[in-house]
Amino acid sequence: MAKNREKRRDKFFRNQDESKVVQLFKKSQSIKKKFETERTPPPILALTSKQAEYLGHLRTSEQVFVLGPAGTGKTWMAATYAADLYRNRSIEKIIITRPNVPCGRSLGFFPGSLEEKFAPWAFPITDAIRDRLGPAVYDVAVKNGDIEVVPFEVMRGRSWKRSFILLDEAQNTTIAEIKMFLTRIGEDCLTVVNGDIMQCDLENDSGLRKAIDLVRQRNLPVPVVEFSLEDIVRSGVCAMWVRAFES
Repeated sequence: MAKNREKRRDKFFRNQDESKVVQLFKKSQSIKKKFETERTPPPILALTSKQAEYLGHLRTSEQVFVLGPAGTGKTWMAATYAADLYRNRSIEKIIITRPNVPCGRSLGFFPGSLEEKFAPWAFPITDAIRDRLGPAVYDVAVKNGDIEVVPFEVMRGRSWKRSFILLDEAQNTTIAEIKMFLTRIGEDCLTVVNGDIMQCDLENDSGLRKAIDLVRQRNLPVPVVEFSLEDIVRSGVCAMWVRAFES
């Protein structure tokens, strides 16, 4: 079983030294020609050694846990890499989710359906994907259901294949929620779970902390990338305030 899993992973993911994504399945005929002729963005460049480590795991692992403070590129690198996989047709879908734990107003104050209420919380991710794909390709992907924002409230019973799955702000998942999320993952998926344990808004135990503990206690084959204050690249102002609050 382990050998078969490794073969599927090698077929699906890029090696670190390769410049092209291995095509896993035939390109969908429903994608408009503009998808194929969209501009080709520059390659993702790591700004720190820790980002390089993160990027290497994205290229070679099926799951990655990413920890660290704001401004280190945790979410941006995942969203941008997901866009590249989708543009090269190495995945069929991009799934975005995060726990519904507000640090201010709850989702109930936003108008619309549950999905419409949830959408503003995913803007940091969807904006990065839109920038990478281009507006035309992004709009087509959303229309076709290839880019999907999934609230935790409607996740039970779902499963995904050939997808890039990103769980953002994972420190605010309960143990039951992160278990539900991790058991939704099917074949040929790349899953990124990121968060900052120091910004947990839960009164009970964090699901992210529990998952990390299980990875380490059971020596599970899931890399854990830990960013530090020295890895903040967003801006000097961001780094200043993170350090100020941390101290």
